[in-house]
Amino acid sequence: MAIHYTCKHCEADMGSLSQTVETSHLGIDTLDQSHREEVLTYDDNGDIHVRAICEHCHEALTRNPALYELDSFIQ
Repeated sequence: MAIHYTCKHCEADMGSLSQTVETSHLGIDTLDQSHREEVLTYDDNGDIHVRAICEHCHEALTRNPALYELDSFIQ
């Protein structure tokens, strides 16, 4: 089972963990059900895909908080 991180705004590949990791060590078990459904998807082979925010998008959102109001700010 691998865990793949992708930016939910720009779709940039942020990295992957290929070794076996307890999801409790990543904090996944602390997410409520609606947040899990929003940020996690699972492949048939057991891989987990996590939609997070990359540094570049985080920087843009920090500088321009009004962007949070948009469904997508990447043009």
